[in-house]
Amino acid sequence: MNKLLLVVTSCMLLTCHVEGERKAIMELDWPEYLGGPDRNHYSDLTQINPENVAKLQVAWTYTMPDSGQTQASPIVIDGVLFGVAAGGQAFALDGATGKQKWIFEDDSNKVSNTNRGLAYWTDGQDERILHAMGAYLYALDPQTGRPIATFGNNGKIDLHLGLPMVAQNKYLVSNTPGTIFDDLIVVPVRVSEGSDAAPGDIRAFNVKTGELVWTFHTIPYPGEYGYETFPADAYKNNYTGGANNWAGMAVDKERGILYVPTGSAGFDFYGGNRKGKNLFANCLIALDAKTGKRIWHFQTIHHDMWDRDLPAPPNLITVTHQGKRIDAVAQVSKQGYVFLFDRETGDPLFPIEEVKAPVSDIPGEESWPTQPVPTKPKPFARHSHTLTEADINPYAANRDSLLVRFRSYRKGFMAAPSREGTLILPGFDGGAEWGGAAADPKEGILYVNSNEMPWILTIIDRPKKEKLAGMTPGKKVYTQYCMGCHGEALAGNSVSGFPSLIGINKRHNKAYVSSLVKTGKGMMPGFPMLKTEEKQALIAFLFNDEKIEAPSAEPTEGKYQLPYTTTGYNKFLDENGLPAITPPWGTLNAIDLNTGEYLWRIPFGNEESLKGIAKEPTGLESYGGPVVTASGLLFIAASKDGKFRVYDKHSGTLLFEIPLPAPGFATPATYAIAGKQYVVIACGGTKLGTPKGNQYVAFALP
Repeated sequence: MNKLLLVVTSCMLLTCHVEGERKAIMELDWPEYLGGPDRNHYSDLTQINPENVAKLQVAWTYTMPDSGQTQASPIVIDGVLFGVAAGGQAFALDGATGKQKWIFEDDSNKVSNTNRGLAYWTDGQDERILHAMGAYLYALDPQTGRPIATFGNNGKIDLHLGLPMVAQNKYLVSNTPGTIFDDLIVVPVRVSEGSDAAPGDIRAFNVKTGELVWTFHTIPYPGEYGYETFPADAYKNNYTGGANNWAGMAVDKERGILYVPTGSAGFDFYGGNRKGKNLFANCLIALDAKTGKRIWHFQTIHHDMWDRDLPAPPNLITVTHQGKRIDAVAQVSKQGYVFLFDRETGDPLFPIEEVKAPVSDIPGEESWPTQPVPTKPKPFARHSHTLTEADINPYAANRDSLLVRFRSYRKGFMAAPSREGTLILPGFDGGAEWGGAAADPKEGILYVNSNEMPWILTIIDRPKKEKLAGMTPGKKVYTQYCMGCHGEALAGNSVSGFPSLIGINKRHNKAYVSSLVKTGKGMMPGFPMLKTEEKQALIAFLFNDEKIEAPSAEPTEGKYQLPYTTTGYNKFLDENGLPAITPPWGTLNAIDLNTGEYLWRIPFGNEESLKGIAKEPTGLESYGGPVVTASGLLFIAASKDGKFRVYDKHSGTLLFEIPLPAPGFATPATYAIAGKQYVVIACGGTKLGTPKGNQYVAFALP
């Protein structure tokens, strides 16, 4: 009996030793998207600290096979860095040297959508990398990069799996890594933002087989909670979709609770076809991670008409509240709010008030009478209803004309979309964006970079069938699907990120454009639902060789069409393309969630054209988030001016900055190998009119 006890004890000690070694390795790694399942962008590493950070230098660079916007934050497992290239390829590098081990691309599935990274799963024996490319999820061998044949159909599954028949041919991609829990992966999906959107069902798949395990309907079915908040047929019709999670999720693995932030229902800017509160659009939903059953939810926007998707995964932190330590979940928003809840119950830790909102005067629309506003913390971005004429950019040569425009716009609290134009601030890209917030999970401090770019939302009548009937087939398709972003004259809006299509025949061939129309590129959605003749007519129109006598095709959307559309995504800018309001145009904020008060708030980034004119720095738009460490540092790229910066996380003091080969519109990762700490950032540029790049750059101490 004693011998048996000795053997059992020895085995237990050996198991503990192995688990301890693995835990120590994991603390050196960056094992999950944004650092861990809590999505806190946080590391316990301390080698790089405030005293030596100024000595940082480039340790290695990796040149991607493609150039262009790269939003990916890599993961690091046992010293191997797994990342995504600008063209969507997955790759593995030696984390100490940047030397490539393998690269994967499916020649039968070329995609161009942005991708934010990869997920890793292991049960201690088997392991795999989960990689989304377009509408497919692949399981790859981490050692070789080859698809694992036993997963789905020879290594991949179609992410339309489990959606209703009406959605099978609709646009859907995944460009944010899935969340792992036990043998499950829950996959974010991006869908169209129009009335043609696929439903945003939350779905979990088995990481070994690819089989669908559970589904949560974000547009509820009959008998499900929230069904009455949509029209009765919303769950099955062809023109109500969205309410999807595209930003990613967090999971409390000990409690088995998955925290899912969702976006708006389609169409983003008019809800006459979806009258009601619209659960579970614009919600933070707590689900049982094993079953997908709802535990609690909170809706941050009722009946969204402003594209106020929850833009980033929440942060799982612990705070001291009313003298008690509480495990909490914090959700940042495009509105510049932080919503803070008890992780188990969903009870708000600071009161949230329902504030009266203006009524829409667009015929057919039924706006919700109130909207939720946290009493603490105060917003980390200005709102349009707080602006006065003194807030119009003093450096603008055309300030007088900007004032005239400013006076004409609607600017009230949650002012409804309007025909005269509604000033949206924070803009459609936040406030907070997909980069999200970093957090010190032990101290309860949240760090978030915020945009302060005003946009104008203008509602117009959708072209009548009679008007469309007078157009060529190609122009009709263009008017229905492309004009909102690229404009009636095809000129686009480079400042807002929409390229001109004039002369596209001199830059690309028809095969390339045809592929682009189907799959999308970057943040442009694809249009796989277009009929072959519609796509051919559109391309002929763009290439200026359309046959006018061609018959006019019926609209793909079918009999139902929304009565309104918008003039597109237009920023409120001066004649030099700078924001029409006073700086700062971007900020970096440290918020103590124990008290709801700000520790510090500084402008983030600087507009070089105003150097010596404006009070520096001006702050800039930013995309990508920060990383914080136990040593007291905050690492961030993200800004339009293309610099990598390091701040003291306690004071906001800038400690180090260095130009990157191209702006790093991504979130860094930090890890250690053989006693050396590295910080790596993807530098793809392209966004906001910046130069293209094609490198991952790693920094370390000499």
